[in-house]
Amino acid sequence: MSKILVTGSAGFIGSHLSETLLKNNHVVVGVDCFDEFYKRELKEDNLSNFSNHPNFTFHELNLCNEKDVKEKLSEKFDCIVHLAAKAGVRPSIENPQSYIDYNISATRNLVDLMKDTGSKKMVFASSSSVYGNITETPWSENLDVSMPISPYAFSKKSCELMNHTYHHLYELDFINVRFFTVFGPRQRPDLAINKFTRLLYEGKAIPMFGDGSTARDYTFVHDIVSGIIKSIEYLQQNDGIFENMNLGNNTPVKLKEMIETIAEVTGKELKIEQLPMQPGDVNITFADISKAEKMLGYQPKTSFKDGIKAFNQWYLKKKEML
Repeated sequence: MSKILVTGSAGFIGSHLSETLLKNNHVVVGVDCFDEFYKRELKEDNLSNFSNHPNFTFHELNLCNEKDVKEKLSEKFDCIVHLAAKAGVRPSIENPQSYIDYNISATRNLVDLMKDTGSKKMVFASSSSVYGNITETPWSENLDVSMPISPYAFSKKSCELMNHTYHHLYELDFINVRFFTVFGPRQRPDLAINKFTRLLYEGKAIPMFGDGSTARDYTFVHDIVSGIIKSIEYLQQNDGIFENMNLGNNTPVKLKEMIETIAEVTGKELKIEQLPMQPGDVNITFADISKAEKMLGYQPKTSFKDGIKAFNQWYLKKKEML
């Protein structure tokens, strides 16, 4: 049994992770600030799946507030999983300062907390966005990621670099896990699969940016959770660790295929509104997961269509909230 701090525990990935850790008999301390990016009601619904568990404690806390972080999270944790962040490529272009605050400054508060409390291990949620528009695919962790193309991406890369500095100075151990387009039940309402499903059920046209040939390495949330847990276990079994690690599916799906799969699963008529490409968007994300396979034993198991079926079942139960 380990004591694990999960930031963003009421969110999409964080709630699934917290629930699984509790089922595996760990003690979980959850943190979330209920950012207004989407409805508080949805996050509270996510939490309701495990909030009464005897091994779960929750703090409503903004990680940007250094004083509150030090006061409320002063205990020593066996591992910290830092998922909380401002998300979204396009919103980051409109308001880059909030991404510096909520992603970079908040992470700095957490790694300082590690230094002060003796918590030595962190799994940090980075992003495939750090790869920018690199044309060489699949993307492996040894590629140069010094050319991000959105404030969201640079905030995540900045945190990876900061984590390395703290690893070097204070012997803290990190695995920066680079997520590739996570989807599944509880997915945020602003993300494409959730948004497109809603539009199909409403009989509206789906906006398709570009000609539909852009592709994403969609990764089912339970596979991501498995990768995070394997990262926690690796950190706990080893010292002197600093690694960047792709957690993806190694199988990009084109935008047009994604839209057609959702239409097939929902059984709704497909209408498409074609629009120009958006600034900050990349042409393809494609994870080389050989490092995670070798070091962690990570192996995604859920096909894209099966993941869409699982999402659709959740959506039909929760659509009145969305």
